[in-house]
Amino acid sequence: MNTPSFTALPFFLNADEGERFCLYHEPETGVPPRGAILYVHPFAEELNKSRRMVALQARAYAQAGFGVLQIDLYGCGDSSGELALARWDTWLGDLARAWQWLQARHSGPRYLWGLRLGALLALDFARRARPDGLILWQPALSGRAHLHQFARLQSAARLFASGPAAEQGTEIAGYLTPPALSDAIAELDADALTPRCPVQWLELSPAPHGAAAEYASAAGQGQAALQPASALLIDRWRQGGADVQAYPVDGEAFWTSSEIGLAPELLAATAAAMPREPT
Repeated sequence: MNTPSFTALPFFLNADEGERFCLYHEPETGVPPRGAILYVHPFAEELNKSRRMVALQARAYAQAGFGVLQIDLYGCGDSSGELALARWDTWLGDLARAWQWLQARHSGPRYLWGLRLGALLALDFARRARPDGLILWQPALSGRAHLHQFARLQSAARLFASGPAAEQGTEIAGYLTPPALSDAIAELDADALTPRCPVQWLELSPAPHGAAAEYASAAGQGQAALQPASALLIDRWRQGGADVQAYPVDGEAFWTSSEIGLAPELLAATAAAMPREPT
């Protein structure tokens, strides 16, 4: 049996404010090309916690004939700059450069793939990039609510209760975040970003335990289900004309686990829901 060979090319992409670290996964040799995918990473420590899962999925996409580009945004990961100086518009500019890089190398369809806050950023960027499809992993529905989640971890939710952020910036999950960035994130709402391209929505749902599991089994209910807020948003998107395929999957939140976690069910579900070629 032949062992699939994957080539991951690390490089730096030039930008106005230094360089952005990128990792490009070549499509597997001998597999018919199916397009290119730009990955948009999550915020703060979720970026590091999810790297293993993203690498596994990128390889699966490459094996299926997709070229996958990962980029560390300004002030994140191994890219230039400090998060304390980052701006949402700067991140959109980073994605535009990465998108152009893919366009120069692929004549086929191009897709955006985002995780958590990266999914919200991908939705915002899609308005200008017009991708052929979106792959959303556990998308944040509201920027403000997402910031609240981080703030609660450090008992500082009051910082985002109302009004603009403090002039000196705010520490979020151990990262100093400038007011301009946190304010821009807080203003984002997926409800106002109805996509104009096919969407694959994949969401992890922890399996019930104990009495809850027994009740679900007795009621004939499946183990995985969309969060109510996600289901409502998807319904509104569909009413607005969006083509959304939703896949609730059993699994735990690997982006917040104390160790580097894996969600094999998510990988399997994503592989089964490979992006459709544009019609």
